[in-house]
Amino acid sequence: MLDGGDWDRRSLLRGAAVLAGTAVAAPLLGGAATALAAGDDADALFKAGKFERAGRAYEEILQKDPENLHAARSRGYVALLGNRFPDAEKYLKMALALAPGDKDANYLLADCYIRQDKLGLSAPHWKAAGEDGYAQWFAAVRGQAYQVHGETARVPWTQTDPMPLVEASVNGGPAKRFTFYTGAPNLSIRASVAKEAGLNPLASQKIDFEGGAMWAHYGVLDSFTLGGIDLRNVPVGWSATESGEDVDSDSDGLIGTWVFYHLLTTFDYAGRQLILRRRTPETARRARAAASRAGAEPLPLWLAREQYLHTTGGFTGAAGSRTGVVGVNFGGGSEIAAGMRGATAEQLGVRIDHDRPVGTFAQSHPAVAYPCYPKEIRLGKAAAKEVYCYTNPNQPVNVPLPYGTGFDTMGWFSHCFWKPHTVTVDFTGMKLYLA
Repeated sequence: MLDGGDWDRRSLLRGAAVLAGTAVAAPLLGGAATALAAGDDADALFKAGKFERAGRAYEEILQKDPENLHAARSRGYVALLGNRFPDAEKYLKMALALAPGDKDANYLLADCYIRQDKLGLSAPHWKAAGEDGYAQWFAAVRGQAYQVHGETARVPWTQTDPMPLVEASVNGGPAKRFTFYTGAPNLSIRASVAKEAGLNPLASQKIDFEGGAMWAHYGVLDSFTLGGIDLRNVPVGWSATESGEDVDSDSDGLIGTWVFYHLLTTFDYAGRQLILRRRTPETARRARAAASRAGAEPLPLWLAREQYLHTTGGFTGAAGSRTGVVGVNFGGGSEIAAGMRGATAEQLGVRIDHDRPVGTFAQSHPAVAYPCYPKEIRLGKAAAKEVYCYTNPNQPVNVPLPYGTGFDTMGWFSHCFWKPHTVTVDFTGMKLYLA
């Protein structure tokens, strides 16, 4: 347990993610928007989502001032967004050589290591970042995590709404009902499923959640099987009430982004299935060729803060259009096609139904959103017009690290937008293919 049972927003979000796929985990982040170093061109480029240009600008700063902590940390973050691990490690280690206790640099380097399955190397950096739960968990994992056995799996959905469900096996046991959501990080299961699988926690944390308290436990599964793909030695979390009962019973567990980025994953909404492949250069090549034949446009892909996927998209309202960085959430439960930051909806003149407030949660704290109806929302060639969305007037376009990504986002695309489409997410080439 963490000292004193304290929690922060990051650990609370991970606990909330255990509540399989609920829409409350969509990024309705609150808090005041805080600019990075004012007037700095590199920071302005980074905030605007012009990451490649920002990276070059930070390098120029470091050439003139090699002891610039902010530039080193930010250059490492730019590389991490694109899964360019050698560059990320180089610059984040440079930042930590300048300031060993810098929490943000430690957090980013820890994330860099877990994306490469270097869990033991990540542990001291999670500790330095104030993430004791992660530090204890990953220090205790033995052997190679996320071992992939099998080549391809087509996993049909047994349900699409209010959230997709698939069947999977835990430690070789009978099929269980799992939802999936890329707004959540790790694989999670119900407390009763963990007990059935004989799991013991490697780390535990007591947290407040929606006015109550629960325990978040972290351990390792021997195996997790989805169709023809079997993952072994898989880090897993589960939550329980103080009496040890299940917190949620809508499904038996939730599959988060960490599982999907170990595979070449296609979220085939149109075909109501997951297509999972071992990540190799050959499977990536074939997937790119298939996407091209299907008319899929390659879009950039960025991964921020452990699990949040981003690409470029656009919103149109009565007052104009804007294109920029947007979040993309696959799975989960949501009746909306997209969510919009409050400032985005206002500036674009999007029609908002202020008479119909929607109570939800942001980072597990109460929040109020409103239905809104942009004239168009678009990702590449895929567009939807006058569709049902949400906006939160109090939601800023930028929440700095460690609680947000530190760059501007106009909104995010959600469950209902994807239904006519097939989306392949390539974490090697860092591309998103939408057909």
